[in-house]
Amino acid sequence: MTNATIHTVTISKADIPSGGMKSYKQDDDSIILITRDDDEFHAFDGKCPHAGADLGTGLRCGNRVVCPWHHATFDSRDGTLLEPIATEGLTQYQLTDNGKELIVTTSAKENISVSNDKLKDTHTVIVGGGAAGFMTAHYLRNTGYGGDITLISADNKAPYNRPLLSKAFLAGNMPEEKLLLGGSDWAKDNNIDLRLNQTVSKVLPNERTLMVVSDSNSNNNSNDDNSDETISADYLVVATGSSPSIPPITGADLDGVYTLRSMDDAKLIKAASHDQRVVIIGTGFIGMEVASALAQAGTTASITVVGQSGRVMDNIVSETVSKALIKLHEENGINFVLGANVNEITKVENKSDSSEARQTFSQVGGVTLANGEHIDADIVILGTGVSANTELLEEVNDSDGVQVDSKLQLRDGVYALGDIAKASGQMGRMRIEHWRVALQHGLVAAAAILKDETVETLDARVPFFWTMQFGKSLRYSGHAQTPDNSILLGTPDTLDYIEYYFNDGDDSNENSRATAASTLGRDQELIAFAELLRIGQAPTRAQINSGFDIINQAKVLSL
Repeated sequence: MTNATIHTVTISKADIPSGGMKSYKQDDDSIILITRDDDEFHAFDGKCPHAGADLGTGLRCGNRVVCPWHHATFDSRDGTLLEPIATEGLTQYQLTDNGKELIVTTSAKENISVSNDKLKDTHTVIVGGGAAGFMTAHYLRNTGYGGDITLISADNKAPYNRPLLSKAFLAGNMPEEKLLLGGSDWAKDNNIDLRLNQTVSKVLPNERTLMVVSDSNSNNNSNDDNSDETISADYLVVATGSSPSIPPITGADLDGVYTLRSMDDAKLIKAASHDQRVVIIGTGFIGMEVASALAQAGTTASITVVGQSGRVMDNIVSETVSKALIKLHEENGINFVLGANVNEITKVENKSDSSEARQTFSQVGGVTLANGEHIDADIVILGTGVSANTELLEEVNDSDGVQVDSKLQLRDGVYALGDIAKASGQMGRMRIEHWRVALQHGLVAAAAILKDETVETLDARVPFFWTMQFGKSLRYSGHAQTPDNSILLGTPDTLDYIEYYFNDGDDSNENSRATAASTLGRDQELIAFAELLRIGQAPTRAQINSGFDIINQAKVLSL
């Protein structure tokens, strides 16, 4: 490989079928993506701006180019961002058609400038600095919003990529600065008034007004002197996220018991777990990711995962897939105790010499199970789910989230996004606590504020999430009530499968359509499924059992 940058590349037009795409890896590690429609060609940076995946190994369905890793989606004609998890569109290169060949000039980029002249005399206030809040502000600025934007966050850090805390940060594979969304100067570069360490104590939706309480002891980056401030908005976005659920276990408040939600949480766990016996309570994807990340870091004495269910991720994948995940973890040194209830987190008394007077304090000593078994531990990590932070909108709450429409609107000019939103969408009304869904919410809400009808609402989007464990990425599209009504293709033990899930519970109903699918190693098939689900043409039991070509089906039906 050379370090020299390649500026001009010659490509044969015959290599690219009409309606298709092809990527070309260069010696300087760059990738060029060419899309073709009859005699019309376009050239782009072929690395997904989210994590650098080769977009040419994804799938093109109609005018949608879908990334194979995390399903970020771009317009094949101009590179416009259609779906997160990426937050930017593709860089487009100038090209010259020389008859049988194309000359791509990567140093000559198509200039797509945006004039921030829309709604210039308005003020948008966003409550919450997570994925949904960030994406709302980011997409507003990227698509021409010229008004004031205030983003209020109780966190002490600018918006960052929370999923990577349990996937990469704990493993020691990614430093803190790489997790910042939009870079270290994102707020300044986008003229966004970012207020950190501030708590919103009250929201009046009908008046589009809120009350803000500042932490006077914090190092806030703006408006340090504001306290108990009333702010009015033309557009109000509430995206307060969720908080870890603490189970009613005796000892859950001891020193040495941790949850993982924030960067500060991750730093504490990282420091506290060195040479320690770690017990993780919970077998969902957070518990499994934390186990994987700490094992990869290689700094703990031992790791034991305790779960109530007899299998891991039991609300997501079938028993067969679950067993394959357990095997993967056990091969990497993780111990499992399944089908077990934790009665108590036990304590030991320690002496402290850190002050003038010796003090006695209680610290974790282990966990005691309902059957009387005791597991020694120095720290305990709770991966026992989260609860939506709906308190600010409690007067309009559903019992399971804030009911909003497919544009995330609660009232005229008022939006509820992310984990708190029970939104109407393509698959019905539901509340989903996943990062990519929150980013979708931000994009849709921003487009609604701008009254941009070219951007699809939730009626044309499907949920997606992924979990990374020991370098293997399990990906999931759609939503199923249970993973137990399924059709499994492939071999999970070799980490090569796709599994389709059905909501009807009737295996004899050949015409029933799948509502979700998960995979390890079959990325194009999952993309094809998601695209078919999006347009209401998810495969039936009969089609899946007959071995039909789902990739070709998605391409044909997406035209």
